[in-house]
Amino acid sequence: MSEIIKGWRHNDQRYNLIGTKCNKCGNTFFPKRVVCPNCRSHGDIEDLQFIGTGKIYTYSVIHAATDDFKTNSPYAVGIIELDEGAKVTAQIVDCDVNNLNIGDEVEVVFRKISEEGKEGVISYGYKFKLKE
Repeated sequence: MSEIIKGWRHNDQRYNLIGTKCNKCGNTFFPKRVVCPNCRSHGDIEDLQFIGTGKIYTYSVIHAATDDFKTNSPYAVGIIELDEGAKVTAQIVDCDVNNLNIGDEVEVVFRKISEEGKEGVISYGYKFKLKE
């Protein structure tokens, strides 16, 4: 029960790319921060809805996946540098992992992340795909 409540409490972060922007130094962060890790500012931070586009900063292709992800193997996980500057770690989907390149433009998509048992709660979250 507590996992379900926790999931609903984080819905805005799970179904949107909402981070923060420090108004003192201008840096952006994902996930949300209450203290700027760059300038240590307190209180001058605001929520920021990211557009959801960016570029592949770096990535790895996973060939030997854990049991939960064996059906997806091989798959790519990357660090995406969003257009607003923040970096996000996410799976890169709907592509041939052999044709990915650092600097490729990507956009956010929301997909199934996990399922609790055969009849359990399905969790969704953000992933990225190559921009068309």
